[in-house]
Amino acid sequence: MTQELTYLKAYPDHLQDQVKRLIKDRQLAALLLKKYPATHEVRTDKALYQYVQGIKNAHLRNGEQISKIVYDNKLHVIKNALGTHTYVSRIQGNKLKSKHEIRVASLFKQVPEEFLKMIVVHELAHLKEKEHDKAFYQLCSYMEPNYHQYELDLRLYLTQVELFGDAVWNKAD
Repeated sequence: MTQELTYLKAYPDHLQDQVKRLIKDRQLAALLLKKYPATHEVRTDKALYQYVQGIKNAHLRNGEQISKIVYDNKLHVIKNALGTHTYVSRIQGNKLKSKHEIRVASLFKQVPEEFLKMIVVHELAHLKEKEHDKAFYQLCSYMEPNYHQYELDLRLYLTQVELFGDAVWNKAD
């Protein structure tokens, strides 16, 4: 039986084979817990807003203002996304007004800070780069040098949750 790894499709076969062995041996959760033993404390929308603004101010001072930053309970299920950045433009009188919102899947309330930061950096990068292209990922790496490693590890976590339903850190906390 060949197991499809939904979150790891774009990764090389040898890496997928390693993950399949970890899954077979039920070692994926243990690997993640060893690498990331604790979760972050950013549990409320207010704390998330402050967290995102802190990262934005450190790396994108001249970036667009964000009007809303919240955890979203429906995000993962409905949009099959982990976070979203929305941009709305409208004309008010003779002025063009824009509004940015960042929504983060509620799943990320109980994960290591590295995973939350990866999602936040990803969504903040959309303030400057709309497409997932080379410039976009360069900006992500500028804001978080370990961006690509955190993205891979986050995908491993999502694989664990998809296959076993285990929210790894809920058990550990």
